[in-house]
Amino acid sequence: MSNEKIDFNKILKDSRETLLNPKEYFASMPLSGGFVEPLIKAAIYGTLAGLFSLLWNVLGFSAMGIGAWGSAVGIMSLIWSVIGAMIGVFIGGVVVLVISAICGGNTDFEACVRISASLMVVYPISAFLAFFYAISFTLGGIVGLVVNLYALYLLYEAIIQALKGKESSMKIVLIVLALIVLLGFFQGRRASNTLRDFTEMYDD
Repeated sequence: MSNEKIDFNKILKDSRETLLNPKEYFASMPLSGGFVEPLIKAAIYGTLAGLFSLLWNVLGFSAMGIGAWGSAVGIMSLIWSVIGAMIGVFIGGVVVLVISAICGGNTDFEACVRISASLMVVYPISAFLAFFYAISFTLGGIVGLVVNLYALYLLYEAIIQALKGKESSMKIVLIVLALIVLLGFFQGRRASNTLRDFTEMYDD
């Protein structure tokens, strides 16, 4: 059983360092100590993301609009955001493990889960910036694309610095993942334009 103590000030500091100084942070982050801290991190990030989702729904900055319906959807988003984050940190750990194995890095599951939890720092940021979708779907999509690409950069630094994966292999993986993200962005734009044209056709 882990005797791990949770230091919320440390989690806050780690979150800031992950975003602003990822290379230095991942080079020195502890890769062992138990699963409690990464679970707490995931729960915190999931809660923050859910609160932003709730806020935007209440204010009408979402597809559900304002009022009781938007609030109800926001509350459900909050609940599922926390649950999803706590489950997702382990799924993310498996993904990190697979990528690290491809790059010849550390494949210890606990280390990979800790990396996964640290990478989830982008989750509440993405949820916060989702209000751009209320301004313009295109603008929201571009902002989301930038966040996703930065998340890939964090993953790159984590694999190289913390898990000691081969940089050359990770660069190839990074390019493939970036292309997938870009493809998803353009497919989303195409679907959005199709829906807009369909709506305008019936509004005429």
